[in-house]
Amino acid sequence: MPQIRPITDLRNTTEISDICHAKHEPVFITKNGYGDLVVMSIETYEEMLEAQAADRAIAEAEAEYASTSQLHDAKEALSGLRRKHFG
Repeated sequence: MPQIRPITDLRNTTEISDICHAKHEPVFITKNGYGDLVVMSIETYEEMLEAQAADRAIAEAEAEYASTSQLHDAKEALSGLRRKHFG
């Protein structure tokens, strides 16, 4: 369940930091009862960016397939990548 805290709790930065690191999820900060900020650990942020990049790559591949209806042989693709990156 997401953590929702009032902005006054930011006075205790150690507690907010501990929550972010322990839960591995963002803490939502409210101001006057409305959403205002999101605070998260660097690790959670990096994981989110990696997942977003993977999602984007999958979406691009699906769009390419939808427009060309062309599939690539996995063995050939992996072989080409090995030659390109490992000599």
